[in-house]
Amino acid sequence: MRIHLLSVGTRMPRWVTEGYMDYAKRLPPECSLRLVEIQSGLRGKGIDINRAITEEGERMLKALPAGSWVVALDINGRTWTTEDLAVELNRRIASGRDLALMVGGPDGLAPSCLARADASWSLSNLTFPHALMRIIIAEQLYRAWTVLRGHPYHRGA
Repeated sequence: MRIHLLSVGTRMPRWVTEGYMDYAKRLPPECSLRLVEIQSGLRGKGIDINRAITEEGERMLKALPAGSWVVALDINGRTWTTEDLAVELNRRIASGRDLALMVGGPDGLAPSCLARADASWSLSNLTFPHALMRIIIAEQLYRAWTVLRGHPYHRGA
């Protein structure tokens, strides 16, 4: 099984790329993490934000790997504990289906992406910069994997 992280935005700051890669490279081949960058829609004065979000959504849906179980990262989604995420990760590994995680741009995911998702996951009620989400997701996936393997990285209560 592979995990595909589809995230709006390209040309991230070096610290984002390095932080993401630090955790992504720790994951084993059985659940390797692959980043797919989706080009942002145009934003600025006089630009229709809804059109930008729609265009991002179209690009994201085209990039979804066929047959994957799709999760939308959305503030209105279900919150998971680390242990919940480990259970979900174990289900995906056992199923053999790839997992695709969709992260929107600064204005969120397109309604078409939310409608396509098999599940919706909220990392927090807090608002995070979308670039930082890459690092948080990679770290949480690594943490969930360590829970499954009994590795001491996660020191849950």
